[in-house]
Amino acid sequence: MEEPHPLPEYGPIAPLEDNLNLFGDIANLKVLDIGCGSGHSLQYMNQRNAAELWGLDLSEKQVNAAKLLLENCGSPVQLFESPMEENPGLPHNYFDIVYSIYALGWTTDLNKTLSNINKYLKLGGIFIFSWEHPLHSRVSNKDGVLAFNKSYHEEGPYDHEVWGTPAIMQQFRISTYINALVNNGFMVEKVIEDVYCSEEDMQRHENR
Repeated sequence: MEEPHPLPEYGPIAPLEDNLNLFGDIANLKVLDIGCGSGHSLQYMNQRNAAELWGLDLSEKQVNAAKLLLENCGSPVQLFESPMEENPGLPHNYFDIVYSIYALGWTTDLNKTLSNINKYLKLGGIFIFSWEHPLHSRVSNKDGVLAFNKSYHEEGPYDHEVWGTPAIMQQFRISTYINALVNNGFMVEKVIEDVYCSEEDMQRHENR
């Protein structure tokens, strides 16, 4: 089972790492994937010569799929089945880069998750994450008119269809993400809201 949007993708209708170059040269760096899924983003990191590949995911099925995918990759691999709000044994002050590709929004405790991530990073380390824009679940397209179906300022869990399956998602404003990052010791360097759409994307994601 492949991740819906592994690196170099950042998510649906999002620019690619090839265009953004947020990671830069990762050769010989230790990386940790929060919400690693089936391991395809870690595979991308291995292809770019990362020194060590670490991943964490809530799903046993996904972790097992990642182990299978990465078993002959060449770099040391450490995978943990755990919620991101808990530390299953990951080292502190260890990683050059921690990243989360279209997974951070699943957290049930944003502050706890960001506090953990800050502790995993070396001083001067980098955290990169992508997630659905908060407006996506608040705006609907009705006969060519964009209409708000709920206030942007309303935060918390909500019911959402994900890959054809009902799920509970978390709604946060962009300011909530930024303030939570700052409050947990991060310095925000860049926020990107750009869209990349192929013709197929335009039809599939018309509402967005």
